[in-house]
Amino acid sequence: MSTDPLPQPTLTDGTVTLRPWRDSDVRPTWEGHDEQVRHWYGERERPSLEQWREIVDTWRREHAEAGRTSFVIDVDGEPVGTVELRPVDEHTGELSYWLYAGGRGHGWATRAVRSATDWALTGADQGGRGFTRVQARVEPGNESSLRVATRSGLRREGVQRVAPGTGDRAEAEEYVVLARLASDPPLSEPGAFRSLLNSFLPRKRAIAQMLIRDEATPVPRVLLCQLTYKQDWDLPGGVVEVGESPQVAVGREVEEELALTLAPGRLLLTDWLPPWGGWDDALCLVFDGGAHPASITERIVHQAREIRTAEFCTAEQVAERCADFTARRVAAALATLGTGDGPAPGASYTESGRA
Repeated sequence: MSTDPLPQPTLTDGTVTLRPWRDSDVRPTWEGHDEQVRHWYGERERPSLEQWREIVDTWRREHAEAGRTSFVIDVDGEPVGTVELRPVDEHTGELSYWLYAGGRGHGWATRAVRSATDWALTGADQGGRGFTRVQARVEPGNESSLRVATRSGLRREGVQRVAPGTGDRAEAEEYVVLARLASDPPLSEPGAFRSLLNSFLPRKRAIAQMLIRDEATPVPRVLLCQLTYKQDWDLPGGVVEVGESPQVAVGREVEEELALTLAPGRLLLTDWLPPWGGWDDALCLVFDGGAHPASITERIVHQAREIRTAEFCTAEQVAERCADFTARRVAAALATLGTGDGPAPGASYTESGRA
């Protein structure tokens, strides 16, 4: 990667200006170097004025020597914060940013990060930095910095874990990774705004299961699977893939795991599963798999990687073999089937199997 010195530009959106450091910036930014800056910057104590002067001088040298650019965020001639852009590789730059005491709560950080990102993604032939990707890594607890990144058009991509003591701060355990690409549409376009929202809005895991019953018994027996990856038994089914219909998913899972081709019926139950045993929370949707002859189990070819065996179980066996919340879910799903000649009740909603 070329490290030829690049002239540091001055950028402005009419309200916030990004410019090179001046000697006169050292004292006011040092005075604004409060506990919040020290915390997220990973400092145990405030640097002395002379140490801060040396840090600023280092930033100036690194722009000329290594392409690491540190801008002062200037509002009405006063330094209020810093935006820094570091090269990660030939195509990627990484942002960091902070506002000093007295400069927060005005939206200046968002304006500054937008300007820095636009410049970084502009081609070198047009006076930009020429990166194709600009990213930021923000600790999950730093909510203000996460808001700045998303409002600046950086999409949330995932979470990067770090070994203890290897992050920017000794306490850091993980970072949220956010990024903009040069090929992303302008933020003014509706599709770009929707994609941005979609990147950071909560996502819920969905599980689709099928309630398959033995038609010969007056009190329904239900088909349960003994799984390889946990001790308790469960209804057949599995995780819904991204972009997949839950109803399609449960049919696919039953065919993959048991080699049974059954058309999923109506939705019987939506059960919210709270976080448990290392799993995040999820929604479990139980679909009607119909009543079938007990001999259907003879057609089962179970997927050995996940399924040990599958068989029809009585209510007593369900209680004995299943986790308590699974047994409650099975009972709640059966209750929605209705009795007699009248119409069946509608789908029910439970939380961990409880109404």
